[in-house]
Amino acid sequence: MRLHHLALRVADCERARAFYADLLGLPEERRVEGDGELRAVWLRADAVLLMLERGLRGRGADTGSGHLLAFAADDLEGWQARLASAGVTVVDRTPDTIYVEDPDGHRVGLSRFPLA
Repeated sequence: MRLHHLALRVADCERARAFYADLLGLPEERRVEGDGELRAVWLRADAVLLMLERGLRGRGADTGSGHLLAFAADDLEGWQARLASAGVTVVDRTPDTIYVEDPDGHRVGLSRFPLA
């Protein structure tokens, strides 16, 4: 068993794509359009797809998400500088993880691994 994908409900697919692809560097795999608008953008995070979706299928709450989406990252100081230059506020930090929020308020971590 392995993780296949993680889907996040987002208000604006292009805005979310800019955060995850342009800022964090995840390559785009697919765009889904419907009714004349961008409905989803799928990005590659190593072996896992990150699906940024305007609407999620199946039952679930209309708001909220998982507790944390964390990416493995080297050079946390470099990432902190890059985030600051993009106007992204670091909301918390441990010696091994930087915590920020994406444009939809999902909690995102950049974590040094293996841990120091």
